[in-house]
Amino acid sequence: MLIAGLTWKTIGFLWAGAFLGSLAAGGAGFAFALTASAIWLHVLDPVHTTMLVVVCGTILHAVLVLPMLKTVEPARLGPFAVGGLLGIPVGVAILTSVNVSAVKVSLGVFLVLYGLYALVAPRLPIVSAGGRPADGAIGFVGGVLGGIGGFSGVIPTIWTQLRGWPKQTARGVYQPFILMAHLATMLVLGAVALDREGILMVLLALPALAAGTALGWTIYGRLDEAAFKRLLAAMLLASGLGLVI
Repeated sequence: MLIAGLTWKTIGFLWAGAFLGSLAAGGAGFAFALTASAIWLHVLDPVHTTMLVVVCGTILHAVLVLPMLKTVEPARLGPFAVGGLLGIPVGVAILTSVNVSAVKVSLGVFLVLYGLYALVAPRLPIVSAGGRPADGAIGFVGGVLGGIGGFSGVIPTIWTQLRGWPKQTARGVYQPFILMAHLATMLVLGAVALDREGILMVLLALPALAAGTALGWTIYGRLDEAAFKRLLAAMLLASGLGLVI
């Protein structure tokens, strides 16, 4: 059975990815791309999956950033943003010119190993070296991964953990960074993938996106610092498994 050319199977995967991805992002502030794409790639091609991730992710993170504006520190966010804007065109070029499966599997393996370590380690190491140049380099890597698959928030999220920043400070960096990266990727990629079918899929995903976001934000409000860090580690582990399997 079809709805404007989309089968019920495709729509079911579309709703599942939108709900679970926005639930993850509402609770942890990231992992929408990792969670949603792990589901969407079963029925969609990589270019349309990335398009969905960045369009839906832009809507999602725009909503989530609004109540956190007071925690955003422009001076802290700036190096990440500059690096990310430089990295995004590189990632889009990789996406549209080569097979990125190996990149995604490698990222998945890394996330599984880091997630396991973060869950079992009594305390994560604190990295204070490098200053703003190191933050900018992390932003560049995030931009490349954002252009490849909308995975812009993964490495910056891990980096904010290793910097030892509290949860509000960390989300005040990586969540607006993800929003910025999604907007930039959408501008670069939109002409390639935002066709009639892509627009329809975005519209169909919106109800599931709203439901997952609301539930995730409620969960976030009930987490203390220790529980938030465990949630991040668990999300990274689950996201990595989703990319590998």
